Amino acid sequence: MKIIIANPENFEKFKTHIKQDGFQSLHVLSDFDRTITYGAVDGLKTPSIISMLRDGHHLSEGYAQKAHELFDKYHPIEVDENIPTSEKKRLMQEWWEAHNKLLIDSGLSKADLKDIVENGHIKFREGVAEFLDFLLNKNIPLIIFSASGCGDAIQLYFEKMGKNYPNIIYVTNKFNWNDDGKAVSMKGLIIHSMNKDETVLKNIPEVYKLIKDRKNVLLLGDSTGDLGMVEGFDYDNLLTIGFLNFNYNQSRTDYEKKFDIVLEGDEDISFINDLLKDIA
Repeated sequence: MKIIIANPENFEKFKTHIKQDGFQSLHVLSDFDRTITYGAVDGLKTPSIISMLRDGHHLSEGYAQKAHELFDKYHPIEVDENIPTSEKKRLMQEWWEAHNKLLIDSGLSKADLKDIVENGHIKFREGVAEFLDFLLNKNIPLIIFSASGCGDAIQLYFEKMGKNYPNIIYVTNKFNWNDDGKAVSMKGLIIHSMNKDETVLKNIPEVYKLIKDRKNVLLLGDSTGDLGMVEGFDYDNLLTIGFLNFNYNQSRTDYEKKFDIVLEGDEDISFINDLLKDIA
């Protein structure tokens, strides 16, 4: 793994403030896929939860075609820089609602999610268990932010590892389930690509209460878009760490401009654990 300290001044400033303010001033904001999990497993790029459901034939026939039709309709809008943000947000909400209804109509079940969690295609990075133990012991909230279509599976991964700790908050797309374990409706807010930021937490009072006075933020992500997760939060100090898993030569410059720290190479998180221990 190559460690690039792109913004050494902010790196040192952040460490100094955490040492002064204590861990009670800190919360961690993290993406899930290819951030605290590996970008690739056994040489294959880590698939999305949705693609594993589709390719594993868990959902009814016709799901894949209908999902692709939604993608072809809405994805061009998602990446079109000429469309106003307010309009994009409305249309992304429309897309996620349509896709979630499709998942329900296609027979999504808890058993499907448990099956993909057990299949081994997604693995936590080495050192994540130690990282989670440290955050628990220091009572530091960890917000897992994901716009995945089946966010319920994310918590199952933590349960499988035996690390589903009370300081972890999952801000993901969740379903209500019937007695047979079938998805019947959405639960809570829909998280999509245009509202994956801390403004949405103000609409979840029990979560916002935990972090509103913790004005120092450690942000972890694997794309520059993940930097938007902190948008809308009135922080004092922010340290951003970007996982550059692929396309090193093409993406390195952009990552160095936007992240304080760049971890290049699909490796462990020992750097983050060492940082926290150094502050402690």
